[in-house]
Amino acid sequence: MHKREPGAAKRSKRVKELRVYKDWCKRCGICVSFCPKEALEKDPRGYPRWREKEACVLCRLCELRCPDFAIEVVEDGGKEENGRRGREEAKAHSGQ
Repeated sequence: MHKREPGAAKRSKRVKELRVYKDWCKRCGICVSFCPKEALEKDPRGYPRWREKEACVLCRLCELRCPDFAIEVVEDGGKEENGRRGREEAKAHSGQ
């Protein structure tokens, strides 16, 4: 087990941005419905947006439940996993 040095700050993951790929999003609201912290809401046109960014706990249920890979949560200071290119490849492999 690793010990932390005295006084070392605990790093916490924070959300940098919410990416909604509007060309893929069908505005079904699944991402909003599955958010356990109610951090998302629909904008006037029906697309997801932040209701309260600070409430997001990076569970990524919005990403996991989106049937069209149309939403992505990006961590601040974190390594972006695949970004849009990776999502396009995932969609192509899923047969959609």
